[in-house]
Amino acid sequence: MSSVPRSASGSRKHRVLIVGGGSAGISVAARLRRAGVTDIALIEPADTHWYQPLWTLVGGGQAPLKESRRPEASVIPSGVRWIRRAARAVDPVARTVALDDGTEVGYEFLVMAPGIQLDWNGVPGLAESVGRDRVSSNYSFEYAPRTWDLIRATRSGTAVFTQPGTPVKCGGAPQKIAYLAADYWRKQKVLDDIRVVMVLPSPAMFGVPVWSRTLEQVVKRYGIEVRFQSEVTAIDDGGRKLVVTDRTSGAEETLAYDMVHAVPPQSAPDWVKASPLADPANPLGFIEADKHTLQHPRYPEIFSLGDAANLPTSKTGAAVRKQAPVVTANLLSVMKGARPTRMYDGYTSCPLVTARDKMLLAEFDYDQQPRPSFPLIDTTKERRDMWLFKRYGLPPVYWHGMLTGRL
Repeated sequence: MSSVPRSASGSRKHRVLIVGGGSAGISVAARLRRAGVTDIALIEPADTHWYQPLWTLVGGGQAPLKESRRPEASVIPSGVRWIRRAARAVDPVARTVALDDGTEVGYEFLVMAPGIQLDWNGVPGLAESVGRDRVSSNYSFEYAPRTWDLIRATRSGTAVFTQPGTPVKCGGAPQKIAYLAADYWRKQKVLDDIRVVMVLPSPAMFGVPVWSRTLEQVVKRYGIEVRFQSEVTAIDDGGRKLVVTDRTSGAEETLAYDMVHAVPPQSAPDWVKASPLADPANPLGFIEADKHTLQHPRYPEIFSLGDAANLPTSKTGAAVRKQAPVVTANLLSVMKGARPTRMYDGYTSCPLVTARDKMLLAEFDYDQQPRPSFPLIDTTKERRDMWLFKRYGLPPVYWHGMLTGRL
């Protein structure tokens, strides 16, 4: 058996090193292998791979958690070395990544896909409240089933659904669970007894007007009170109260609640924030990248994609699906000594579930222009076929298409 090459510093060295075994890292690894690249290593400490878009439906009582889970080993492409450690630092000058066991891994080319960090301590009281009593969150596999328990148990009172002011994974998810809950309560004939409050950091329901207008009608149908340009800034689960702060005026409102679906603030992982790769203009530490080529502007042998990349588009799996072929093609060019030529246009997609059997599919690019994948279907309207597509069509596409580098 041949030994793993060593760098000048004595660390193990690979032709291509990928940090992160989520959808972004696995997709690029699979595409590189399909292109014939060898000596690829992937750093990922988790032994479970999650299809996170399903967690909204888990929290809404429409899917079991087990359907979103597979062993990480089952999605690692054949021929890719899996390093089951956590990355802790990167040195782009020495071209090494430090691991949590004190060792280093060297690289010739690096793909950064470490994902996003959930900052539960970013809201006072949230870390102590989530998963207990009346507070839950679909942003963690351990809490998503609890959300459905709370929805079913709530028959009256006040339900609050929050979204922080930071970028988040799947920007539509904080709203979707509110609609699933409200539709359930409507069907149970208790919606009139429940005050539903949605706290949004934005001035509108959605960033693209055509879908924003439809969502305005959705919240009107359910009687949801929306606090625009606001954030939850404190939670007291013992007293079942939270504070909503207006982001423009600073005015505070205290709400008593009977259930809360809370979305934590999010940022790049702490070690990424502290690294030379972080965009100095981004206070959340996301990785600097050319928004079209996805190449780092200061370290041309480094590419990034997915939630940790500082790109002006929504952080979704659909965005990763379009970014992965761009990173792969451009990395292959750079490996041959050429310039990147493949361009990412900012495409992203937000499947917006608006009822227990209906969905909008918002697809758009950097210019906020609609980019429909189904041009003969009006996805700005609520549709049952789109809900069926999310529930039963997208998971197989993810597992058998995206993660294998075929889509």
